[in-house]
Amino acid sequence: MSDRGRRGGARRPAGAGAGARAPERSLSTAEVLARYDAGPASGIFTDGSCSGNPGPGGWGVVYVRDGEIVAQRRGAEASTTNNRMELTAMIEGLSLLSHDDAVDVYSDSRLVVDTLTQWAAGWERNGWRRKGGEVKNLELVKRAYALARARPRARIRWIRAHGGSRWNEYADALATAYLRDDV
Repeated sequence: MSDRGRRGGARRPAGAGAGARAPERSLSTAEVLARYDAGPASGIFTDGSCSGNPGPGGWGVVYVRDGEIVAQRRGAEASTTNNRMELTAMIEGLSLLSHDDAVDVYSDSRLVVDTLTQWAAGWERNGWRRKGGEVKNLELVKRAYALARARPRARIRWIRAHGGSRWNEYADALATAYLRDDV
């Protein structure tokens, strides 16, 4: 890993300045691996995507240990929302773990992370209702929360989206693969 990667920075494409935005076209997994080297080297990284909201969407999960891919999954739906894809990715990621696995599970969705680490316990106590009314995507929230509780050593953590973390970018590439001809 380069010194830049150890400091938490990402390699930028040639000609991209400090304020450059990510390209509009989603990257393939091979392009991600060639471009990024920052971020955690182990964990499960989950991401969801939607083109339009609602619209066609996808989800992606990659499980890495010491920089090596252990498993990866992806899927797509013709009509969905970004939050549904983010929750589906978390469900698929947690499903890769056994009860005793102590692994960080990353999502760049604060909604998913806060739902599972802060809000779901109270919603469950209140009959799966929020103060403001219904819990959206309740069937997915219940599944994700049950999986998280059944894996007490898994730590659900937030990671910045498009911040140059190699494996979060890789999960994004899996989640957006439905938009490209290549994974």
